[in-house]
Amino acid sequence: MRFDVDTKASPEQVRRALTDFTGRRLQIWNRTLDPKTYEVREQGDTWAVAREGTPGSPFWVVARYDWSDAAVIRWTVVESSYGGGGDGFVRIMSEGEGGTRLHAEWTTTGARISQRPLLFLLHHGPAGRLISRLWASALDRYAEDDRR
Repeated sequence: MRFDVDTKASPEQVRRALTDFTGRRLQIWNRTLDPKTYEVREQGDTWAVAREGTPGSPFWVVARYDWSDAAVIRWTVVESSYGGGGDGFVRIMSEGEGGTRLHAEWTTTGARISQRPLLFLLHHGPAGRLISRLWASALDRYAEDDRR
């Protein structure tokens, strides 16, 4: 899956929102992160391991996130409900006027045969546009709250 997101949030705000693994993460990403599956398992200064899923989705992953590069947040799936792995990244680019453009990509690998059709639709259907809109909304809201 690949998509781009344009947001009013600054690059620093985007980075903070994407790497916040406190209890606030559930508030920031309330439309895309299921509180029933969310669990932080480990965390360091520039990395975290968390179990996450989307509300209403049958899938969850345990991913290891790394943000040691200021412009890129990477993740690797270490466990999943679909029996496979995957990885991805978000590149954060300044768009002038204080805004930001994100480019996101991720893949899934090794899924059980029974899960492959649904994962294919997720990665090649309209989900990228939907996720892009949800991320833009969450980041715009985060930026607005951060300015208060």
